[in-house]
Amino acid sequence: MKKLLMLTLFACTILSCGTSKTVIQSKKVIKGYWTLNDISYSESGTFNVTLLNDAPTECFEGSSWRFIPNNNTGIYTINNGDCVIGDRNFVFTIQEVDEETGLYNFLLKPTDAKNKSVDNKGFRLNLTQLSDTNMQWEQTVLLEGKPFNIYMNFIKNNE
Repeated sequence: MKKLLMLTLFACTILSCGTSKTVIQSKKVIKGYWTLNDISYSESGTFNVTLLNDAPTECFEGSSWRFIPNNNTGIYTINNGDCVIGDRNFVFTIQEVDEETGLYNFLLKPTDAKNKSVDNKGFRLNLTQLSDTNMQWEQTVLLEGKPFNIYMNFIKNNE
């Protein structure tokens, strides 16, 4: 009886550490090709913002993104001719925050083509909206000591 109780507790512990159904479903929805079509801010005005320690927001608007959830990797392509164009690799993780609100932590780490990080730095974003056609990320940074939100709006492309 003791062994059965211990086995049951062990199985429950292992199962509780697994990925939730909500996160699994989110990975199915995010899979594929997206376009980052709009970037906006919580404050009005003109701001000089560099995203992902890579390029100004103007370069990211219209960029193409591909998410491959079975190995948590992806590629985004900057195609604005006024910017340094080309592919950038990344790894990502979706971590559930609150199943009721649907908000998740979305971790994105730039990598090289072999999915190795040069500086081991990543970015924590909130995945605030995810549907079959739209996705929104929100990143909060400090501007003059106050929270400042950057909203990145994606539309899903037909594959």
